[in-house]
Amino acid sequence: MRYFLIDKVTSLDVGQSVTGLKCVTLSDQVLHDHFPDFPTMPGALIIEAASQLSGFLIEMSANRNGDPIRRSLLAQIDLAKFHRRVGPGETMEIVARIEQLRDPSVQVVAEVGVAGQTVARARLTFMLQAVDSERVHRQRRYLYELWTRDLELSTPIL
Repeated sequence: MRYFLIDKVTSLDVGQSVTGLKCVTLSDQVLHDHFPDFPTMPGALIIEAASQLSGFLIEMSANRNGDPIRRSLLAQIDLAKFHRRVGPGETMEIVARIEQLRDPSVQVVAEVGVAGQTVARARLTFMLQAVDSERVHRQRRYLYELWTRDLELSTPIL
């Protein structure tokens, strides 16, 4: 991942849903040119944030100790809608819910809000893929541990 677009996971219900936060700041490099004099979080990155959080939910729900570790890969975006812009100083609250799990395919509905107002919504489809790279697993574990540092997890991060 080039951009890490989740700052914190605030709740996790394994197999069901996850909630996380992304604080949008003027120091986010992408805002410097998008748009000049009107910094706006790009819609593609709002969906990417929802995708990263959804992938975390899927991986926490699907992976079990002793089985080969599988990672989630975004395969399709459907029904993405944007209702208003997001700018510096705002905190996006992202909620992702598993809608359908037909191994190896998982469908998630993600909703992004700011101050209680929906700013974006999308249906995301992922494929679970076995990954034979300890480097990838180390990177994901490290990232997921940062995101969940204030949560008590009932499922280990694999």
